[in-house]
Amino acid sequence: MGEMKWYVVHTQTGSEEKAKAGLEGRMAKTDLKKYIGEIVVPTEQVSEIRGGKKRITARKFFPGYLMIRMDMNKESWYLVKTTPGITGFIGPGGKPAPISAEEIKAILQRTEDTETKPTPKIAFEVGESIRIAQGPFTNFNGTVMEIHPERGKLKVGVSIFGRFTLVELEYWQMEKI
Repeated sequence: MGEMKWYVVHTQTGSEEKAKAGLEGRMAKTDLKKYIGEIVVPTEQVSEIRGGKKRITARKFFPGYLMIRMDMNKESWYLVKTTPGITGFIGPGGKPAPISAEEIKAILQRTEDTETKPTPKIAFEVGESIRIAQGPFTNFNGTVMEIHPERGKLKVGVSIFGRFTLVELEYWQMEKI
């Protein structure tokens, strides 16, 4: 048996989960499952405020693609290529080309990181007016003064009792006006 490497396959957009389930179902019916290690739909957890409630949803950050760790040979290639919903492998001239360990590590890391700290769905800009939806300053309006995306926080200028005050908030605690 050869070495398992990560490959990217193209799917019909919106059918990533269906293609993954189809491939897993076909693998279960053959002895080719030994050639396929993992199948991943790259997703990230995204937080947003809807109706005053924080909601976390999964968003595909490579829509239309699956990552498959597999031992590439004629049989495994054919099994993947002929799975409904999968349109082909990514690589020069349509030939499957493995992606680097660094690339797959970055993709899997992004999926893992957002499970503990969801990415905000809404992007804010400095100078933008917002309304605070959660926390001690709920229903106050303010202006975005600083953005710290690596921490998922922003500093917002708010007028409290006639005095301008900087308040540090998380993205999900505010909404656009």
